[in-house]
Amino acid sequence: MPWTSPLRLSRRSLLAGAAGVAGAALLTGCSDGDGSSDTAVGVPLERRMRETAVRDSERLLERYDATAAAHPALAARLAPLRAAVAAHTGALASSDSATGKPSGSASPSAAASSAAAGAPAVNGEPVPPKPEEALTALADAERSLAEARTIALAGAPGELARLLASVAACGAVHAYLLTSPQGAKP
Repeated sequence: MPWTSPLRLSRRSLLAGAAGVAGAALLTGCSDGDGSSDTAVGVPLERRMRETAVRDSERLLERYDATAAAHPALAARLAPLRAAVAAHTGALASSDSATGKPSGSASPSAAASSAAAGAPAVNGEPVPPKPEEALTALADAERSLAEARTIALAGAPGELARLLASVAACGAVHAYLLTSPQGAKP
């Protein structure tokens, strides 16, 4: 795979630089100025990061549901990827007992039925009319979220950082599968 090597090196450099910048921003922005210990700040930070990650995953689930509703022929292809995103949502939410949200709060049937009620759209954006364009838009959403999660690793506590890294890696694979010709095969 010689064609991936240059992309991998430049991507690593970009992500490492972005992670460093994000880490520096988080470190300077996490002080409350009263000299209290970092452990008191760590718990709320982790909760906020988890809540953000869950919301992002729920929006991605909505995008999967809207795409499947707009293009029923793609539903079988999208189902395993959507199931993985739902599992990620549940894993990210499972340690978040402070919010009172149940684990895996996004319901596939509720989101799919709301998408089927009108023209399928996500955050006001309609799903592209052509299946290939819809897959590309979904892959772009996966890729963008994976990159954001990779950057967030710099400020995440240990266990959450490992979980975000795993979920980001899955998102990158999903983006590849959504746009590759091999991804269309069962």
